[in-house]
Amino acid sequence: MKKIKVLIVDDSAIVRKIFSEELSKYPDIEVVGAAPDPFVARDKIVALKPDVLTLDVEMPRMDGITFLRKLMKYYPLPTIIVSSLTQKGGKLTLEALDIGAVEVIAKPGGSYSVGDMSCQLADKIRVASRINVIKKEAPAAVSMEPIRALSQTTNKVIAIGASTGGTEALKNVLTKMPANSPGIVVVQHMPAHFTTAFAERLNGICRMTVKEAADNDSVTPGTVLIAPGNYHMILRRSGARYYVEIKTGPMVHHQRPAVDILFKSTAKYAGANAIGAILTGMGADGAQGLLEMKQAGAGTVAQDEKSCVVFGMPKEAIKLGAADKIVPLEQIAYEIIRMV
Repeated sequence: MKKIKVLIVDDSAIVRKIFSEELSKYPDIEVVGAAPDPFVARDKIVALKPDVLTLDVEMPRMDGITFLRKLMKYYPLPTIIVSSLTQKGGKLTLEALDIGAVEVIAKPGGSYSVGDMSCQLADKIRVASRINVIKKEAPAAVSMEPIRALSQTTNKVIAIGASTGGTEALKNVLTKMPANSPGIVVVQHMPAHFTTAFAERLNGICRMTVKEAADNDSVTPGTVLIAPGNYHMILRRSGARYYVEIKTGPMVHHQRPAVDILFKSTAKYAGANAIGAILTGMGADGAQGLLEMKQAGAGTVAQDEKSCVVFGMPKEAIKLGAADKIVPLEQIAYEIIRMV
């Protein structure tokens, strides 16, 4: 079996040691080296030819963002961003994903244990090793052609789930949605704090209001609620009012928030009054939930293979027969509105 070669770039000797020890437990992964800063990393990339890089964004001498820009221009490699759970870390991470990083993981701390991190990191490395990273000359333009305002508002609920590649995919979908779209609830696999920065950024470019969800927030037309990192988001209903419950709990598919938790609760409480969309991402999270939504009468749509960064979650949903429609990313927003 050919092992996936990983280079760890982090200024913390402790982090380098923990990552090396944890990853050595997996027979299909080999840590070929570690570097305390981008200058050492540059030489090791050339000498060791790793398949995947883990990169700290906050480092001395040269920060991870500057290094990533150079890397994506001259020697593109699948890169997983490792960041501290801070607001600054969240904003830098979003910038790194824009530049071309394929995934993000938080350094362990608090309720997020080394064991949780180890399992997620190994999964992300396996997925990253299969992604073809192309040279990044300039950011890809997102088609911004918006959809006209709906002639009347509805109290439908739109539930969307995404993982690897999802930050760009969600930007593509949400920037097209009219200001009076039905309320949208979103799970994007992301660590805590990063979802705050992600919601703020989307709010600045969307016509809908986008915010990180808080417990008991109402799901109303014109509003997008993003599940906070490290918490599950559940849709509930009280009379005519839809609202979300934000709670902790075991990881599902190694994820918290999990798409399945959101989709299954949407099937239960919104039934045929809902629309579900599953976008690019690794694994099977959301596939069973989307099937339950379809069985409850909801309209469902999955992103097609060609436009996915990782055709994992949509593939599993399609295999189960959970998707009414399978369309390219550019058409997801139009398909959702057609189902409203």
